[in-house]
Order: sequence, then C-alpha cells, then structure tokens
Amino acid sequence: MTTLVPGTKVVIKEKIMINIGVLASGRGTNLQAIIEAIKEGKIEGRISIVISDNRDAFALNRAKQNNIEIEYVNFKSFKNREDYDKKIVECLKEKDVDLVVLAGYMRILSPYFIRTYKNKIMNIHPALLPSFPGLHAQRQAVEYGVKISGCTVHFIEEGVDSGPVILQKAVEVKDNDTEESLAERILREEHRIYPRAIQLFSESRLMIKGRRVFIK
Repeated sequence: MTTLVPGTKVVIKEKIMINIGVLASGRGTNLQAIIEAIKEGKIEGRISIVISDNRDAFALNRAKQNNIEIEYVNFKSFKNREDYDKKIVECLKEKDVDLVVLAGYMRILSPYFIRTYKNKIMNIHPALLPSFPGLHAQRQAVEYGVKISGCTVHFIEEGVDSGPVILQKAVEVKDNDTEESLAERILREEHRIYPRAIQLFSESRLMIKGRRVFIK
C-alpha cells in the first residue's frame, strides 16, 4: 500500500508505446532480438510492420511467427530508388511508424527517405565506426590487423555509415580470428545494444547536437 504525504504530488509517468517499422533483407537475427526485448518489457513499443526487398528473407518468417504484419516490395517494379522508397515510406506511414529500424537491410536509402524520417532511422554496423564502413566490416578488421573491433548503433544520414553514433560495444579481435568467428561474437553484442538504443529512443532520451548523440 502506498501512503501519500499531504501536499506531495505524485506523477505517474505514462508509458508511450512507439510504433516501429523494420526493414530487413536476410536472416533477421537483430529483428528477433528486438522482438524478444519487446516481449520481455525491455522496449516500450511494438513492431507494426516488417518490410523486405527479398521475398525469401527469413526475417519475414520470423515476423509471421510473431503475428507481425509483413510486406514484400519488389525493387524491380519501380523505375528508380526514390520511387521504390516512396512505396516503402507509404507503407510505414500507413502504420504511423515513429522509428524505422534497419535490420540487415541491404539497400542504401534515398535522400527522400532520409529526409522524410530525419533522425528517426537507426542502423547497426558490425564495426566501431568510423572504422570499416560499408560491406564486410568484420573481414576488413581481420585483414587490417586491429586488436579491437565491435558494433555501432547510429542514426542514418545520407553518407554510408556516417550518421551520429548512439551506442557502441567493443569486441576483442583474437589472433586466430576469421571473418566468420569475429562476426559471430560481434553479432552477440549487436543483439544487446540494438534493443537498448531503441528503448532510449522510446523514452525520448536521445538528443543530437551536431555529430554527437547525448543520452539524457
């Protein structure tokens, strides 16, 4: 039982459930991590839709298994990247999406898409940005001979893997590491920090100043 002291105001914070739209092209392991975090109450939100450019993406199966609406949009049906992205944005707006999450999405977003959801698109990259942007980041790290790599959650800007950093997690690169073994250890950390970044967004605790993201 709660006892109220006379003259004291008690403010109960109303939980705000954000609508999340996920774009995925492949296995969807980060999508699964986000789904599990929502089930466990670690994210105050719901995934309203999962959209893929790949009809056979296993991410779509994961969504269906969890009663999440899916949409396959064939890039070849559109004249150019912007027209394709306009269709994606249309799907997201129909679901009143507050945050767009890229989970292994293999297409570069058009400026139109990025402007429409400015500071509301997150991505995760398997390296400590700005090191090793682009494809095969784990291979780049092994070949370069770095001792530390990791993963980065960041907001999307028009440059490739160039947006403001939200969270990072370091992972040791071992002497006997291959691209595959390093990728496996990095992926485990991705599954931890991506849901955390989404929860911080849902709590309105992320503030961008210039290139820096501050957590309130």
